[in-house]
Amino acid sequence: MKVLNSGKCPTCNKTSLILDESSGEMICSACGVVVSENRESGGPEWRSFANDGTDKSRVGAGSSITMHDMGLSTVIGSANKDATGKPLSSSMKKSIDRLRTWDSRSQASTSLDRNLRQALSEMDKLKDKLSLSDTVIEKSAYIYRKANEMKLVKGRSIHGLVAACVYAACRDTETPRTLDDVADGINIRRKDVARCYRLIFRELDLKVPVADPINGVARIASIAGLGEKTKRKAIELLTKAKKIGMVAGKDPMGLAAAALYLSCIASGGTTTQKNISEASGVTEVTIRNRCTGLKPLL
Repeated sequence: MKVLNSGKCPTCNKTSLILDESSGEMICSACGVVVSENRESGGPEWRSFANDGTDKSRVGAGSSITMHDMGLSTVIGSANKDATGKPLSSSMKKSIDRLRTWDSRSQASTSLDRNLRQALSEMDKLKDKLSLSDTVIEKSAYIYRKANEMKLVKGRSIHGLVAACVYAACRDTETPRTLDDVADGINIRRKDVARCYRLIFRELDLKVPVADPINGVARIASIAGLGEKTKRKAIELLTKAKKIGMVAGKDPMGLAAAALYLSCIASGGTTTQKNISEASGVTEVTIRNRCTGLKPLL
């Protein structure tokens, strides 16, 4: 509730109006009449607290490392009108156009700034193609900024380094995306992504956790059209394999594909190794090799 110092109640003619900020209603505290409804809140969207907790200010969107300027730069609008809505004169239009040009150039004054701007734009496109979360993209942007600071981007492909950073972020957040998925999403060769990934892994000393094959089960099963019973049995099989240390040093997607194939056959399903291979992106030979080790655990 907020007491308003201005305005009178139309019923009792008293200046005792109260604004309910949660419902947007203006109420008279003397007689209880609702003077107005659906009133817009005049308070700030965010609050920045000072030491005494009284400082409130209206601010814009939050800053983010996924934007090259952290979201803190200003933009000169494209409308050629002044504050009152009147069109600008021809001479003023030319001045404003020059200001827009220099404002745009000043935001990316060096080659590293321009590189970062293009890289983060490509990262945003890759986010939509691979259906990645904001957390993964923020981690990717953080890794790329570190590589940019160490000047690892000079003389190297922007697309390759962006794909490598996204793949490293997926590994760090345990998001099931393979090198092939990332390479296809940004339309470059898998070998180029792998080379850039090894570079940033070595130079930035990244600590990447070992991928869990269980995370890939749901994705492969969804693409291959397998049922819930098969997924549960595959997860049980991989859990047993993890306990005895069988998953160490092996491709997690290959293990997940083999576990799903064995679970489907054990449950009376009719899927083929080719179907599982196309859904997981691993070869049929890999699936057969992994099945050899997992079969005794059924």
